[in-house]
Amino acid sequence: MQTQSTQFDFTGQKIYVGIDTHLKSWNVTVMMDPYYQKTFSQNANAKTLFNHLQENYPGGSYFSAYEAGFAGFMPHYRLMGLGIESIVVNPADIPTTGKEKVQKNDSRDSKKIARSLKNGELTPIYIPSLQTLADRSLVRLRKTIARDLAKTKTQIKSFLYCSGIDIPEELSKDNWTRKFIKWLTEMEIGPFRETLDGHLAKYHYFYAQKLDINRKVKALSVTARYRENMELLQSIPGVGYITAITFLTEIENIKRFKSLDRLCGFIGLVPSTNSSGGNERIGEITPRGHRILRDIMIEASWKAIGKDPALGATYSKLGHRMKPNKAIIRITKKILSRMRFVLNNQTRYELGYK
Repeated sequence: MQTQSTQFDFTGQKIYVGIDTHLKSWNVTVMMDPYYQKTFSQNANAKTLFNHLQENYPGGSYFSAYEAGFAGFMPHYRLMGLGIESIVVNPADIPTTGKEKVQKNDSRDSKKIARSLKNGELTPIYIPSLQTLADRSLVRLRKTIARDLAKTKTQIKSFLYCSGIDIPEELSKDNWTRKFIKWLTEMEIGPFRETLDGHLAKYHYFYAQKLDINRKVKALSVTARYRENMELLQSIPGVGYITAITFLTEIENIKRFKSLDRLCGFIGLVPSTNSSGGNERIGEITPRGHRILRDIMIEASWKAIGKDPALGATYSKLGHRMKPNKAIIRITKKILSRMRFVLNNQTRYELGYK
């Protein structure tokens, strides 16, 4: 007896997949024109999703989207490797109804992403290469280790203060020298010795880690991928090798920013605005942006005003009519303009260029 096949052919049809990613599971919504198909939960695995699509929608063209977040870009690379056209989007850029804002759950999130993908309402964020991701992770690790070392130093100082241990006057002005560490190691402090030794063990561990990671980042900065651009960026007053390598690994390709405003917007150096009727209020810089780049560029700007007379004069002039934290943002934009110029034109910075 013949049986009727229930296998459908989706050749030529577009299958839209919205994914709400979590550590151990994905909530997935599959949509097709003109109707909603289904929502389900699966393990956090691109191959599992691909198998489901092939089994239930054979022959279709698969398109997926998920929010940028803790999952990073690896799901994107794996989905693309399996033949699923994937994009990653900023959560703030996904159209959301009032109901979805107050009744948020995983199913609604995946439906919202799938619906917006099907309607062509999503703008993907830039996806760096795997090599750049690896380089970026190394540079970010350096920042983490430096922060851990600084925290340990603060803990030791706090311990000395709370234990009533005064730092000798000859060591108080220049801490963390060999003499200071020797004093910490050898001084007699009775029952507090074991605690201080524990803090010192942490200090030596993070200090060794910082030396090692600094060597690796320095070696990375002189590889063929970065050497020429590193030299160009470091020709700008205030831009050291850490600022330069961080900028290059976080940005990857400066030409993706068609204007300085777009670069400033990406980093988060644009003010928030509130406009109604004929009134417009300019507020603080928007919280949306690239925190790592914003912090390191502002730090470089403080250094630059002491090294570049023109920037120093500009900062002083701005300081007469605005607060220091707003004036330094103006300086940061000028430095970013210089960085964008030297990279786009592959030419060293000439002192005096605005």
